Amino acid sequence: MEEPAPGTQPESDDAPSAPDADETRRRLDAYAYLSAPERLEYLAIMRVFCGTLLADLAVPDVMAKLCEGGGAAAGLDADPLTARLEQLVKWGNLLRGSHTVKASSITEYQRSRARYQLSRLGERVQRDADGVLAEADAAREVSNELLALVERGLRELAELVAEPGGIAPQDGLERVSTLFVQFAGFADSVRDFYAYLGQVLARYDLDSGEYQGFKELLLDYVEAITEDVSFRAPRISAALDALWPHLPGLLEQLDAHAQGLAALPARSEDRTETRVQRSRGRELADWEGLRGWFRDTDGQGSQVDQLRDATLRALQSLLANAKRMLRSATGEMSRRRDLLRLARWFDEAAPQDAHDIAVAAFGLYGARHLGIAPAADEVVPAYTSWWTGPVVEVPVALRERGSRAQRGRTASVEDHSAQKERLREAARQRAADRSAAADELCSASARFDGVRLTSAALSLLLELLATALGNAQLRRRAEADGREERSFGLDAAWSEDADLGVRLTVHRTAGARTFLRSADGDLLLDDLELVVHRTAGTADGGADETEPARSEAPPNRSRGAHPDGAEMSVS
Repeated sequence: MEEPAPGTQPESDDAPSAPDADETRRRLDAYAYLSAPERLEYLAIMRVFCGTLLADLAVPDVMAKLCEGGGAAAGLDADPLTARLEQLVKWGNLLRGSHTVKASSITEYQRSRARYQLSRLGERVQRDADGVLAEADAAREVSNELLALVERGLRELAELVAEPGGIAPQDGLERVSTLFVQFAGFADSVRDFYAYLGQVLARYDLDSGEYQGFKELLLDYVEAITEDVSFRAPRISAALDALWPHLPGLLEQLDAHAQGLAALPARSEDRTETRVQRSRGRELADWEGLRGWFRDTDGQGSQVDQLRDATLRALQSLLANAKRMLRSATGEMSRRRDLLRLARWFDEAAPQDAHDIAVAAFGLYGARHLGIAPAADEVVPAYTSWWTGPVVEVPVALRERGSRAQRGRTASVEDHSAQKERLREAARQRAADRSAAADELCSASARFDGVRLTSAALSLLLELLATALGNAQLRRRAEADGREERSFGLDAAWSEDADLGVRLTVHRTAGARTFLRSADGDLLLDDLELVVHRTAGTADGGADETEPARSEAPPNRSRGAHPDGAEMSVS
């Protein structure tokens, strides 16, 4: 006997084993044959087994029944059929039979030794599949009369339980079973009907006739169901409240009278657990589910409330379809009628006429071969096949749209007004700074040594000084005896800025020293005197009295000259 590994807990014999991931996967494998490529053959085989009870069938038996029923699996031979049956065994839909085989020959023994029978899981899956295939698209009526029977059964059961001596066990068992069968039928019919209703609501192509029928169904039938449920829900809740205190004793009395499969031992001799699914109504959880259908017990809302909400959503969808049909009638939205007419034309037309209709309706013309000239340096003979010839680059517009024309509208001119305004503001600021610098120079003209100029004032002064000295004409001085002197003379030079209305006059004076102080540094000028003054036409509107009379040159933005063409020299 193997001992448990260290660190592991030994399994308890009394602990129930819950379905794990492998068990869930095994149960889901039972649905695999419904999506297999040979699903029609598998369906026919499973229907053969579902038509029997506790019968194991061999391959010849299954082949005979398939031939009688006809269909997709009627022509299966023994070998393919055996493969299908073995695959169903692997998926868990069939089980291998254990009956003794009686055969008169070896061949009959080989064919009959493998016998199969239906498993519980396979029968449930096939039954659900047949139900889906038979009633998937049908509108199931709601069994509204069952709700009245449920109300009456609960009320009578509550009265009998409250009487002295209680209810007879057999009578109580019959009433409980009947009650839950009626309720299950009513609940299933409600779910099926509203599932069909949701399928109809998802359609947005209803014509006038379908819409009229849907409107009558929704306004009449659904309204009747909702009103009946809303009317009987409080009565059923009151009957359950009256029955609830007596319910535990009633269930114990029913279990003592008829235990059914619950009387089986929890574990058999081979230590295999037997799980039992009790009949509806034999456990308290079934009654709690019944009570929660008509009353909100967990804060999630009752099924009656969900029924009202579903009806309200159905009415909203009905109004949405009505609005769509009104818009389509005015030509705003749907082209359904035109497309149906076009489809009828295609259906009735000959092949060539159908091509012409497609060309006229959708512009689906035949292929057009476009010739594009190759590059000038590429000479391609006429006999060269396009398959092996050089590749020609085709423009994107021509390749995608078949047109060289530009698409889209021309881009609008970009608005630069904000940038222009910033530039104008910057220009105004520079002009204001230069004007302030000119005023500063004019006020400090006679006392440069005693003031400290700003950077803008010094820059303007140097600009005027450079213009004055650069435009001055220099000549050598001549002695009285006719000999030429090698030095240069500068009596006066000037420059002015017509926009600022300021003029700088430079005089050459031996031994003079002009010292300029500013925030950017100091400047010393030897033998030069600077005079800054306003020119004619300044803000006062009069002529500048300090301007030399010989200065008659027309004003320029920045100019400099010797006043009367006299000889000048610069040291």
